Amino acid sequence: MTDGHEFTPDWFSKPGDSLRALMVRRGVTAQQVAENLAGGMVTLRGLLGGAEAVDAHHAEVLSASLGGTASFWLKRQSNYEDALERALERATASMDEAQSWLQLQVPGPRPRGRLCDERRRDEVRRRLAFFNVGTMKAWEARYGRICSDTLFRTSSSFESKDTAVLMWLRSGELATDMIATRPWSAGNLHDRLDAIKALTKLKDPERFLPKLKTLCAEAGVAVVAKKAPEGCRASGATRMVAPDKAMILMSFRGLANDKFWFTLLHEIGHLLLHGAKTFVDEDMHGVDQSEREANEFAARCIVPLDRHEEFECLGDNRNSVIRFSVRSGVGPGLTVGQMQHHRMIGPAQLNELKKFWKWRDLSPVLD
Repeated sequence: MTDGHEFTPDWFSKPGDSLRALMVRRGVTAQQVAENLAGGMVTLRGLLGGAEAVDAHHAEVLSASLGGTASFWLKRQSNYEDALERALERATASMDEAQSWLQLQVPGPRPRGRLCDERRRDEVRRRLAFFNVGTMKAWEARYGRICSDTLFRTSSSFESKDTAVLMWLRSGELATDMIATRPWSAGNLHDRLDAIKALTKLKDPERFLPKLKTLCAEAGVAVVAKKAPEGCRASGATRMVAPDKAMILMSFRGLANDKFWFTLLHEIGHLLLHGAKTFVDEDMHGVDQSEREANEFAARCIVPLDRHEEFECLGDNRNSVIRFSVRSGVGPGLTVGQMQHHRMIGPAQLNELKKFWKWRDLSPVLD
């Protein structure tokens, strides 16, 4: 019963939703779809995220790759645009609602100064499309509560802007569309821990990141590496992006291999110990029980419990640290990071055993 009022849902479905579902159902990879699209992977990302409209060429490629007629795909685009326009009308009917949308960050330049009506509508439309929800109430249900949830970690050193963190988190979710995974399995992830630890001996992200992504995908985890936007101090995050698909989002914050791998193992700890909850981690100081447990899990991966006594006796001898790391199955930089954390050595000692990166070196591996 509508009581005389037209029903208008607070969600809408973009063509990318059908595209994603068919890729999964038919076992077609992103690379297989992208190879026939003008613009390749860039175009496919746009189609999945809604930033790129389905045109006649796209419709023909999607029909051949995934099924459905070309007219089906064009109709999906038309229906999406109509639904988006209806959501936009609702969102801009109230100045307060429009202002709430405009406070959210999305990729691209931020609007500055006083906005004319047309520019305001364009900016609200961008946010509706990016977050794929039609009302602020729906946005709050999916993303807003993360800001006040106890799972949201605030750094003791920095004040993070919630909207920047949520944009980073949503960007990571969109990137998982490009990553095919098996169904999520905590057991399969645990079984791959030793193989993941072995990758810590590789210092070049172009060598270890593809292997890491493959290992985690076999356990139902999409690993995404994405630089955090200005205002976001997050180092890592975990989130279930689908009932059978988990995400680990990494920012490479700190630009050092000991920080990257400790964060990665910390996020794996969340997945194995704390299930389907969302965690956004901005430091590793252990604010509450779940954070302490994830920290302890990561630390045990680097320094096994049965080697802790040997670890505590390590001095600042480079060769001793290398031998200990070999026996523990990890790269020596991670051992050094733990020694520095426990103040066994100074923050500048043995840093030659770590690997430090620059953003220009990481750009080829970022999603």
